[in-house]
Amino acid sequence: MKALILSAEWKPREGYALSESERQTHKVVSGNMVWQHPTLKVEEVDKPKPRPDQVLIRIKACGVCGSDIHFYERDAEDYILYPGLTKFPTILGHEFSGVVEEVGSEVKDLVPGDMVTAEEMIWCGYCTPCRNGFPNHCKNLEEIGFTIPGAFAEYIAIGAKYCWKINELKTLFGNEDKAYEVGAITEPTCVTYNGIFECAGGFRPGAYVVVFGAGPIGLAGVGLAKAGGAGKIISFETSPQRRELARIIGADYVYDPRDVTPGDVIMDLTNGEGADLMVEAAGAPQLTVPEMEKCLAVNSKIVQIGRAAHRVSVYLENLQVRRARIHGAQGHSGHGTFPNVIRLVASGRMDLSPMITARYDLDHVVDAIAQSGARQHGKIMVKMG
Repeated sequence: MKALILSAEWKPREGYALSESERQTHKVVSGNMVWQHPTLKVEEVDKPKPRPDQVLIRIKACGVCGSDIHFYERDAEDYILYPGLTKFPTILGHEFSGVVEEVGSEVKDLVPGDMVTAEEMIWCGYCTPCRNGFPNHCKNLEEIGFTIPGAFAEYIAIGAKYCWKINELKTLFGNEDKAYEVGAITEPTCVTYNGIFECAGGFRPGAYVVVFGAGPIGLAGVGLAKAGGAGKIISFETSPQRRELARIIGADYVYDPRDVTPGDVIMDLTNGEGADLMVEAAGAPQLTVPEMEKCLAVNSKIVQIGRAAHRVSVYLENLQVRRARIHGAQGHSGHGTFPNVIRLVASGRMDLSPMITARYDLDHVVDAIAQSGARQHGKIMVKMG
């Protein structure tokens, strides 16, 4: 079968202290500190065979993620930009949907023909974080498209327990192709849902919600804020195309942060009260967090979802006097997140399909990733077959 393979040279940066596990497994916590000279190429590889607890899925659609861009783009020393968990070579791609073609002997709740999407976080279920209800922080975590084979391919074999049916989306849209496309944006939407509602505890209907960054994660934040009954939704984004998408999906006010002072704008739009929930989805906390500090409502929350290898200075006195909190968010698993997002979409209460603005086939997936790097599209979708 065809698949997009990322290969890179193992070359830890001077001064980076490898753990013993990283040395032995070559699975590293901070990919940008180790992997140099990355190459991406569509190649022929063996079709996977499902284990007894797995299903074989024929991929229908797979979205390009910001992390894929951070594999394609490099720093001045030709290291990948992605700062997270990685092991190469592997097949990239993790935001996908497809149809079940084969089920292992132990699989009971899926059958061939089921339309599914799947989690990207392959949690073990046995370590202390997993047993305590925190699968996104699994000590034995694997991630499809990062450490194990992903979904920029014709097929993937994955544990049945990570899969979620999206058959209802076909009923909603009356179109199988659109159902698969929307199904493929479930994963990034769940990342945002996990950050806003699970990690940060959500917001009360009528609250002032601000989203910094209107890429797919931020656009999902706008859609979720609208579905959750936010009183005002304010978005900041540098790309004019993405600003328009934020308006379409539900933002009440959208600005280019280079043309205004975001903190001042937020205070003006909230009548001097400040924002109740602010979402960092721009991956630029060194720029966004100082503005957030200016407009903290009493009992407000900041949730960091965007990934960025930056240290940020925060004046804690501001948090104390405003009873404000900063929440870190990673992943999308557990807590009913996947089924809740799928239900929101299937009910018609949230439509994020406008964010899909371009489509490529698997042979041109590298072009799709390169185009995503321009930050002009919402979600670029790669279609299989």
